[in-house]
Amino acid sequence: MIRIADIILSLLTIIILSPLFLIVIIILAITGDGEIFYRQKRVGLRGELFGVFKFATMAKNSEKTGTGLITIKGDPRVFPFGRFLRKTKINEFPQIFNILIGDMSFVGPRPQVPPHFEAFREHVKKELIKIKPGLTGIGSIVFRDEEGILEKNKSLTYEECYSNVIAPYKGELELWYLKKKSFGLYLTLIFVTAWVVVFSDSKIFLKLFNDLPQPPVEINI
Repeated sequence: MIRIADIILSLLTIIILSPLFLIVIIILAITGDGEIFYRQKRVGLRGELFGVFKFATMAKNSEKTGTGLITIKGDPRVFPFGRFLRKTKINEFPQIFNILIGDMSFVGPRPQVPPHFEAFREHVKKELIKIKPGLTGIGSIVFRDEEGILEKNKSLTYEECYSNVIAPYKGELELWYLKKKSFGLYLTLIFVTAWVVVFSDSKIFLKLFNDLPQPPVEINI
């Protein structure tokens, strides 16, 4: 049922968003660094690597400079138009094609780059590779301002904050989804994602999901 819904929704989304895609492509061609799309290796089903599609928002080879794989608030590597794409999550829209070809689902754990996947605890990693990663999910909703969380915890380096604070809690959130996975939850999380994109300060997910794992003190949701 979920795979059928993924195919239908991805085809409809591509048709509906095609004018927006064209506008973004033209602007990036004019203002960017020569790249329109960015493909990054992520960990997927069965632990296999696949290329996740995004609109390019940063200079080429940015992963080898600055804070590496972690993007911080006000990161100078991000283009001005790229900041808009990241804030609105439009940069993630090309992953619709990953969904259509079967690499991803609309809902599931966010696919991680290998070093960040290794930051999860062993029992979490074993469960995550049993399911397709998602364009959105409970982890994506709770951590939609991950850059802000990194910025607030200044007593830790960015890598320490990700590995010791963000990854453990994100892992528990993803396990929560795996235990409760259903078509109804799939639809609910798509609705909640759309809601928090429009109303960025909304905590609607706390009202709908009152049994989420408790966050550590360093994370205020």
